[in-house]
Amino acid sequence: MKKKSRQIFTSLLFLIIACSISSCSQDVDVMLNDNSKEAIAKNVDDLLSKMTLDEKIGQMTQVDYAAFQDFNDINKYFIGSVLWGGGSEIDDLSASGWAKVADSIMTFSLKTRLGIPLILGIDAVHGHNNVDGAVIFPHNIGLGCMRNTELVDKAAGVTAEEIAGTGMHWTFAPCVAVARDIRWGRTYESFGEDPTLVAELGAASVLGLQGGDLSDGDAVLSCTKHFVGDGGTTNGIDQGNTEIDEETLRKIHLPGYISAIKENTGSIMASYSSWNSEKLHGNKYLITDLLKGELGFEGFVVSDWAAIDQLEGDYKSDIEKSINAGLDMIMIPHGPSAQGKIGDNGQVQNTYLDFITYLKELVNEGKVSQPRIDDAVRRILTSKFNLDLFNKTKTDINLTAKVGSTEHREIARKCVQQSLVLLKNGNKTLPISKDIKNIVVAGRGANDLGMQCGGWTISWQGSHGEIIKGGTTILTAIKNTVSKNTNVTNSLDENSMKNSDLIIIVVGEDPYAEGVGDRKDLNLSIEDLNMIKKAKNSSKPIVVILLSGRPMLLNNILEDCNAVVAAWLPGTEGQGIADVLFGDFSFTGKLSQTWPKSMDQIPINVGDVEYNPLFPFGYGLSY
Repeated sequence: MKKKSRQIFTSLLFLIIACSISSCSQDVDVMLNDNSKEAIAKNVDDLLSKMTLDEKIGQMTQVDYAAFQDFNDINKYFIGSVLWGGGSEIDDLSASGWAKVADSIMTFSLKTRLGIPLILGIDAVHGHNNVDGAVIFPHNIGLGCMRNTELVDKAAGVTAEEIAGTGMHWTFAPCVAVARDIRWGRTYESFGEDPTLVAELGAASVLGLQGGDLSDGDAVLSCTKHFVGDGGTTNGIDQGNTEIDEETLRKIHLPGYISAIKENTGSIMASYSSWNSEKLHGNKYLITDLLKGELGFEGFVVSDWAAIDQLEGDYKSDIEKSINAGLDMIMIPHGPSAQGKIGDNGQVQNTYLDFITYLKELVNEGKVSQPRIDDAVRRILTSKFNLDLFNKTKTDINLTAKVGSTEHREIARKCVQQSLVLLKNGNKTLPISKDIKNIVVAGRGANDLGMQCGGWTISWQGSHGEIIKGGTTILTAIKNTVSKNTNVTNSLDENSMKNSDLIIIVVGEDPYAEGVGDRKDLNLSIEDLNMIKKAKNSSKPIVVILLSGRPMLLNNILEDCNAVVAAWLPGTEGQGIADVLFGDFSFTGKLSQTWPKSMDQIPINVGDVEYNPLFPFGYGLSY
């Protein structure tokens, strides 16, 4: 070939290649950047048609971060989701530390044949509570006392920004359980005992988390939980049995899901509990017929932590029953190192390798149909496209910088202000003058950020002490508020009591979370009661602030004290408590749970035939 002819040929070849690349790039851009419902449905169908059974099963598999021995298993088994459960912490708990790990994990999924990104999930249930330096909001029981959907929306929006700022896409919230027995250790995760209140605030939370468009950089997928009836178990036993008829189930426990679905909640988590002795994770009528069919839920249903293992039979039959019941993604806390081992509960620790192997066998045996697999994967992929995850493979560092920001803390502070419930205010003890000369601020919770935040804070069960950076304890908040001439003492000794003009005692529950928090006795601790008695002997005015995840029995406290404030579990922004105590804002909170006189009255809920509580649902004084 002559030189000139060869040059023309080469030029034409490059032109053809360039046009081809341009065309391909344009196709990719259309696939990844068109977020219309029609385009996403087409993209999902196209992607689904290219997937092997192994790739589909991988998308249905959610693995806890701590379960991996080798992160290459993510691309080897086409894992669709990674989560950080209650105890799955990383070395660096700062926002940037979490973002670094999230970005690293994501790269493994991008190595797969189809490059389907992971969806990364975490329990951010009152703020991004696993991140050191994040803003921790009041737990839901306190938010329920606000009766303020707009502020709940804003709080959820802050949480979403902070989640996105750490490279994650999905939070297992909101909890729309209707807590009907305060002995239940998850009562504080409920907005209250009233279905209407729960439905309104649950919807506001979904809206705040997901924003106007899930493809926005600061939006995250919500996971409304735990479907259904988990707040109504007999005797308030966690993971227990809800023994009611279907009419009552629908009337009390379903409204939160109906309102969440109207706000397009992207996922729903099944409950550990049972309905009339049938485990929810295997209940096809409730998950497929009611939730997906009657209610028209278009998102995906995820299991709780190793929850399908609690179904009757061996693990293979657990998988068969749960997937056929309508579960789309299974949360699995164990990996290869746990193969064949017995856990603390005495049960075999089933692994993600077991799940993948058995589900493939079940499909090949015709016990789980291909259409059921395709339906599950279609729902999961749709959520990933809705979130625009194909374009969100790295953390937005601008959002990382917002984690724990002053702007975010101000919203949490407003939540604290509005969540406080004034139970008693004898002799108009409150508000307190900022010019008071001597004030004692004592009690176990006065200078304890961990007790103030409660469970699900840095660790699963929570803990005492300065567990998180950036927070303000009640003691510090009071010191920030009073005049420079006020003497604030954090000791209830004879001398301080003698010289004091007012004594504030902060008492309440030690931190706890699910299971561990179940109680048969809701009396205050002997230590707390003795401190209040000691303060009473001083004959000085006494204000009791109660930090708790539910109403506690007050015994003689009402007679012994001048004022009592239910502060619930307010989170990191203790300044909001001082704002109200010293009169910058009035008390506006109203009880979201009925307050009983004694253990004999529990369970007690508004609307009961016999209803004679210490304080009724909706009670709350103001200045």
